[in-house]
Amino acid sequence: MATYDKTHDPGKNNELLTQIAGKQVDLKEAIQETERLFEQCRQTPHSPIFEKAQSLPFSEKIKERLFRLTAKRSRILEPARIHVDGEGKVIPDWKDKLDQEYVRLIENIKTEVNVVDYGAIGDGKTDCTAAFKKAIGKGRVKVIVPPGVFITKEIRLPSWTWVMGSGKGTTTIKLHDQASKGTRLITNTNHGRGNHHLLVKGMSLDWNVERLGDEAKTSTWGNHSSCLTYANVTYGWVKDVEGINPGLHCFDISSTLYNYAGDGYRAHGGSQYVWLDHVTGFGFGDDGITTHHSEYIFISNSHMCDPSGRSHRQGFSNSNGIEVDDGSRNVLLVNNSSARCFGGVEIKAHQNSSAASNVQIVGHISVHDNRAFNFRHIGHHKITDTESKSAFNIMAVNLAAISPIFTELYNDSTPRGMVVSAYKNVVVNHFTLVGDPDYDYKGNPVIALQYRARNVILNNISVTDFNKAGAVIKVYGGENRADSIKIRNCSSEKIKIGSEVQDFNIENSESAKVYF
Repeated sequence: MATYDKTHDPGKNNELLTQIAGKQVDLKEAIQETERLFEQCRQTPHSPIFEKAQSLPFSEKIKERLFRLTAKRSRILEPARIHVDGEGKVIPDWKDKLDQEYVRLIENIKTEVNVVDYGAIGDGKTDCTAAFKKAIGKGRVKVIVPPGVFITKEIRLPSWTWVMGSGKGTTTIKLHDQASKGTRLITNTNHGRGNHHLLVKGMSLDWNVERLGDEAKTSTWGNHSSCLTYANVTYGWVKDVEGINPGLHCFDISSTLYNYAGDGYRAHGGSQYVWLDHVTGFGFGDDGITTHHSEYIFISNSHMCDPSGRSHRQGFSNSNGIEVDDGSRNVLLVNNSSARCFGGVEIKAHQNSSAASNVQIVGHISVHDNRAFNFRHIGHHKITDTESKSAFNIMAVNLAAISPIFTELYNDSTPRGMVVSAYKNVVVNHFTLVGDPDYDYKGNPVIALQYRARNVILNNISVTDFNKAGAVIKVYGGENRADSIKIRNCSSEKIKIGSEVQDFNIENSESAKVYF
C-alpha cells in the first residue's frame, strides 16, 4: 500500500481510489445518482426535535453581541452544481467564471521580474524580505523565485500578483528565525479592504517552527501563524505548493477575522472563488487546509498528513487534514487524501458560529486518521442545545476510509470511518471502508449517525476487516437521537438502531442484520 507520507503524489488519488474500491466508479453517473438522492433528502420533512434548551451564560451572550458588530446574517444558499468535463475531471459549475478571471490576471500582469535582481540570495541565510517587497511593488507583476532557500520575515501580496517558483523542494521560502509566532509566511496586503487576483505557484513554504524551540503552543490567534493565508481574497489560486510545519495551518482561506457572533451569522470579508490544486503539507499545528466564512472554494488533488497538533493542548488536538469550518459555503473537494490526522475531512462549526453548508466531496482517501470523515456542529448536539440553524447539505461520492486508529493527537477519541452529528440533508454514495482485521477497535462502531442528525442517506457502502469493531453502522437513539435515516446497498451484517429512532429505512441490503 502507498505510504501516504509527505512525499505522496495526490495526482494518483483517483487511480488509488479505483484500486481500493476494487471497481471503477462512473463518476458522472454516481454524481447524478447522488444529486437525485440529495433532492429526496431536501424534500423529506425531518422528524421534529423537541428541545429542553438552556440559555447561554451571560459572558457568552456578551461575546456574541460584540462579534455581531462585524458580522452579517447568514442564509443557506442554493447548492452549487458539479460537472464532469470532457476530460473526465470533476469541476464546480462556477469554474468558468474563475477561468475567465485567470485570463484577466494574465492580461493585467505588466511586468515579469526575478527576485534575485532585487538582491535576494537563495542561500538559506540572507534576509530577503526587502528584496521581495521591492520586486512585488504595487502588483501587476509576475515575480520569479528561482531554485534556492529564500529567508523572509513575511511576504504580502497586492492585487494582480503572481509569485512563481521552480517547484516544490526546489524553491523554498522560509520564515526568518526572528519572525514572531503570529507571522503568516505569505498573505495578501489588505485583509480589511480585501485583495483580488492572486496566484502562488511552484514552491515549498517552510514556516520554520524550529525557531520556537520547545514552546508548547505554536500559534497565536485567528488566522495568524500559517504558511499561506488568503483573507478577504476574491479570485485566488494556489498551485503546486507545499506547506511545512506551520504553527497553525498550511493553507487558510479565510475572512478578515474569524467571527463568533452565533449560529445564523457569518463574518464580513470572506474569500470567494479560490482554487487550491496539488497542494501538500505536513507538520501543521492545527489543520492542513482550512476555510472560514468563505464561499466558492475548490480544493483538488491535494494531500495533508502527519500534523504536530501543537496549536492545541497536548492530547486534545483537533488537527484535520482538510477542515471546512465556520460559515463556509459551496465548497468542493475533489480527489484529495489525508493520513494520520485527527479528522481526514472535517465539516463543522463551533457552537458560536454558523456551520459550513453546501459542501461536496468527490473522491477522498483517508488513511489512519482517527475520524476519517467527521461532520458536526459543535454545541448543537445535546437535547439542551439549540437546534442548528445552518448545518445543512453535504454530498459525498467515492470515499475511502483505510484503518482509522486511536491517536495521541486526541487521547479519548475513538476511531470512526464516519461521524454525522447535527447535520441535515447528508448523502454519502460509494463509500469503501477497509479496517485492519487484527486492530482492536474495542467494540466501537465504524459509522456513527448521532446527535440530532436528520435526513441522512448512505448508499453503496462496502465495509471489510473491522473484526474487532461493534456495529458497522450505528444510529444512535435517545432524546438527541439521529432520525430520518435511509441505508441502501450496504454490505454490512451489523446495523444497530438505537431506542426512540422513529424513521429509518434499509433497502437492498439482504445480508444486513439489524438489531436494536
